[in-house]
Amino acid sequence: MVRAPGLSVRLKLTLSYAGFLMLAGILLLAAVWVFLLRYIPERALIVPGSTGSSNPEDVFPIRANLLYIFAPKAAAILVFLLVLGLVGGWLLAGRMLAPLNRITDASRMAANGSLSHRIRLPGRRDELRELADAFDSMLAQLEAHVTEQRRFAANASHELRTPLAITQVLLDVARDDNTRDTGELVDRLHAVNARAIELTEALLLLSRADQGSFTREPVDLSLLAEEAIETLLPSAENENIALDASGDIAFALGSPALLLQMTTNLVDNAIVHNLPEQGAVWVTTSTRSDSVVLTVENTGPQLTPELVSTLVEPFRRGTERVRNHHASVGLGLAIVDSIIRAHSGTLTLSPRPGGGLHVAVQLPAAQYMAGQ
Repeated sequence: MVRAPGLSVRLKLTLSYAGFLMLAGILLLAAVWVFLLRYIPERALIVPGSTGSSNPEDVFPIRANLLYIFAPKAAAILVFLLVLGLVGGWLLAGRMLAPLNRITDASRMAANGSLSHRIRLPGRRDELRELADAFDSMLAQLEAHVTEQRRFAANASHELRTPLAITQVLLDVARDDNTRDTGELVDRLHAVNARAIELTEALLLLSRADQGSFTREPVDLSLLAEEAIETLLPSAENENIALDASGDIAFALGSPALLLQMTTNLVDNAIVHNLPEQGAVWVTTSTRSDSVVLTVENTGPQLTPELVSTLVEPFRRGTERVRNHHASVGLGLAIVDSIIRAHSGTLTLSPRPGGGLHVAVQLPAAQYMAGQ
């Protein structure tokens, strides 16, 4: 935004300091006049018994003489106060505004794309240092967000390029080999295209969840858990995995479609990353004073805490899949994490002692959110 030039804040503060100091001096001199000089007589008075005396101390002073002596001194004092106010105010304002200059410099660097700079203003806490600390926290969050977005864009580009490259190879083969069975080619193209569509839809869903552009309404997580299990039951039965749902009625406030997608992704992830035989998935819901909790546990291979902490990153895949035929784009838990954050909830991942993963989703209860 282009603004017309004006007085600097430092100059305004300097003039304010000098003005207040001058005003205080004038008020002090006025008080001297009101409470002292006005009681001095205007004409000379002779002290009784001093008639004919040549001693000046025997004559009481008059107002004109005192004003003649007092006025130049008062003017000199006012000039001194003016100079002191201007010089002292300029130095004091500069010292007080120095932190703002550092914050301004950091803001300009951030506007130019440098998010790694921090103000780190020293000293005890005050309003300016709280502003600097808040600005540093904002820069840290922006830097982390930008870094995550760049990594996500790079990974998304790589993932989208893979099915397109495969499609190009298949088409080149079909063009060069006219004797090749077109039915097999069409099937492979259909599978590659389906994967590309799945990836694109997952990216759109992730973007929608990040923006938080959805209507909120009370949603029972226990019903969503039952619906997700019913949807994925054929897949679990094919892999000989037992699904179990239990718990209390748990109403959260949010989007039914997004919360169903979250629950389905969690159950699907538990099925995919499970034991080759005799695996199990447990889904439970519970309520607390101001929140509801959805828990999904599954058997599976041993996981380290370091690996578990990275599972919510986009396109991050944990262990090798037991269900190799199950196509996945690596966005399942990333979408879950985004949906949970959009609903002001928390996602906790931890390895199970016997192998597998324990996932806990905590969301604000519908009644609690409605009372806010």
